[in-house]
Amino acid sequence: MQPNALLDALLAEAGMSHAGFAAHVNQAGRSRGLALRYEHTAVARWLKGQRPRGHVPDLLCEVLGSRLRRPLSLDDIGLGLPGSPGAGGAAGDAGQGSPPGSPLGGFVDRATALWRADGQARPQLLAAGAVCGTPAVIPVWEWENPPEDADVSRSGPTPVGPEHIEILRAARVHYELMYRRAGGVATRERVVRFLGSETAPLLRGSYPDTLGRGLYRATGSLVAVAGICAYDSDAHGLAQRYFHQALRLAKASGDRGLGAYVIALLVNQSLHLGEFRQAVAFAEAALRAAGRHITPALSADLHAMQAKAYARLGDGSAALECIRRAEAAAERIRPGSEPDETGYVQPGLVNVQVAEALLGLGELDAAYEQATAAVDTPAHERGRVHRLAILCNIQLRQGEADGAVAAATEMAERARGMESLRLRDRLRAVREQLLTSGCAGAQETAHLIDGALRVPL
Repeated sequence: MQPNALLDALLAEAGMSHAGFAAHVNQAGRSRGLALRYEHTAVARWLKGQRPRGHVPDLLCEVLGSRLRRPLSLDDIGLGLPGSPGAGGAAGDAGQGSPPGSPLGGFVDRATALWRADGQARPQLLAAGAVCGTPAVIPVWEWENPPEDADVSRSGPTPVGPEHIEILRAARVHYELMYRRAGGVATRERVVRFLGSETAPLLRGSYPDTLGRGLYRATGSLVAVAGICAYDSDAHGLAQRYFHQALRLAKASGDRGLGAYVIALLVNQSLHLGEFRQAVAFAEAALRAAGRHITPALSADLHAMQAKAYARLGDGSAALECIRRAEAAAERIRPGSEPDETGYVQPGLVNVQVAEALLGLGELDAAYEQATAAVDTPAHERGRVHRLAILCNIQLRQGEADGAVAAATEMAERARGMESLRLRDRLRAVREQLLTSGCAGAQETAHLIDGALRVPL
């Protein structure tokens, strides 16, 4: 059985205790001639995934719907039968507004339920693997294709104003900076807590269409940061769910550029998981669907990641063509003209991406030139650690032991204090490469890396 996160989130939204909910269900049953004697223990079982018998699931919808003043279906409370029509897909239907019972309203309920479950540190969420194949492709396809949301306005208990959207934007900047400095393991819990306590009530609030689109955009950008932190914590299934949420929120906002940014995050994850053809296809979808809304920075990153994927697939000509496009797009980047989300495409990022692609093609000299340019360009600490790891790998393959040891030493020093499983993977890979090479200074540098890895996260 899987815990019923939707029912749990709705109970929290309704402000009902387990005992109080059981009493209301019993009362609703009596009005239908049913002699029910549920107590709080029964509610606990339902939250753990047990399905009530008979007509009781309908009573749960009735009680919660009355308390929340909106209709709820069995799917809305997590008790829909397998194979039954859901409360709405990832894309939802275009319609007049997004009342809580609509597909978009159902998405909001499911999204906030995930935030609540994640905030409760449920181990199955962290352990879940990423889906592949059709389930991974559908959210991207639904983002790219109609129907669009004609009206996202909503009536709820809390009036939402422009000041609330500004708070969400400030939170995104804050948590992204924290992620860069401290890592996703340290940052994820804080982002998720903010989503549950501050963002969820706003999504359930009251707002007109124009303001609602701004709210969905700000929320989508923040949810993407939660996905980045989950990815950095090696929780790939959870990260993918957050990215898919962010993509749906981007669609509701009407901002194609934001959607393309989220797909870039999915491309990066696909590369890490070895889904290279999927990475190419996702990048193509982002470039195609975003069109003129895509910025030079995002275009450069998407083409560079495509180059890495093609290199791993052994298609050298396609990889080199993507490198050319990435470099051309990078030349068009103008400071101050990019949205906050693409701020990660700092000077030198395309160089290190291209270096990885060239390394995959076996072009060591060209890869070294690009990696050196990346390391010589100022970057935040996290980015510099990654660039040093690539440079060290290339130098070891070239037989440049002294340079590799120096790069690895600086990498280990700069990674201290960052709680990131991705960076730890890079540290371990560099350590193994150094020891395998047997170069002078390898043991000493490996010992330094061991010190960085010794503290558990």
